[in-house]
Amino acid sequence: MNQLEKGNAFRALHHRDRAFIIPNPFDAGSARILAHLGFEALATTSAGYAFTVGQRDNTISREQMMLHVAAIAAATPLPVSADLEHGFGDDPDTVAETIRLGAEAGLVGGSIEDSTKRPDDPLYEIELAADRIRAAAEAARALPFPFTLTARAENFLVGKPDLHDTIRRLQAYQEAGADVLYAPALKTRDDIATVVRSVDRPVNVLMGLPDVRLSLSDLSALGVKRISVGSGLARAALGAFLRAANEMREHGTFTFADDAVPYRDLSAMF
Repeated sequence: MNQLEKGNAFRALHHRDRAFIIPNPFDAGSARILAHLGFEALATTSAGYAFTVGQRDNTISREQMMLHVAAIAAATPLPVSADLEHGFGDDPDTVAETIRLGAEAGLVGGSIEDSTKRPDDPLYEIELAADRIRAAAEAARALPFPFTLTARAENFLVGKPDLHDTIRRLQAYQEAGADVLYAPALKTRDDIATVVRSVDRPVNVLMGLPDVRLSLSDLSALGVKRISVGSGLARAALGAFLRAANEMREHGTFTFADDAVPYRDLSAMF
């Protein structure tokens, strides 16, 4: 598919009568495996990518990120949306440029956070946050294909679990032109259902969190349209890696190989 076809296909996924899972690969290989398994679209993960290059989340430069998302977008024929963090700058013009660069890299969607990355002042004031989404939306609308813009309210991730303020922010981003709304780290059915009822755009929900056991069918019933797992797949892979490495170091044994994917099976996927 070309970018126009991918953009249309990705937009259509959000308007079905049920939710879809958009898994988060952390490199080209994991993207190709997910495509092989039959997923319909992919989303990048800033944390998952950062871990693969030996960095913490939110330390990746925009140049690094664009090279990464281009590699993911080129790895499969699937539509790709990217975790574009806070747009790599405070001002709306920088955010708009990030959207344009992402489109040039092959993306048909991307998310912008309202987190400042400053521990002492973790969220943008709502007026500036909305202006940043408005600039991103204007840049997306100027593209020659549908670019699905996701606006993220980061309250629950930055230690400010205020559902009222989260909804107020999502509603402001809806008015500013976001196509999809996303409040990472919501954990209860009631909170998720309240968010869905409070907006008129498709809602993305993050799963793969500890102690959250809602399924695809559960979330569909609540009206959720898209489910992502953030860094969950990267952390699951690294969890297996750590267990294997610790087994070797602590016990001098190699039973981890019993659970490893056979070489031949992986080769067939590529």
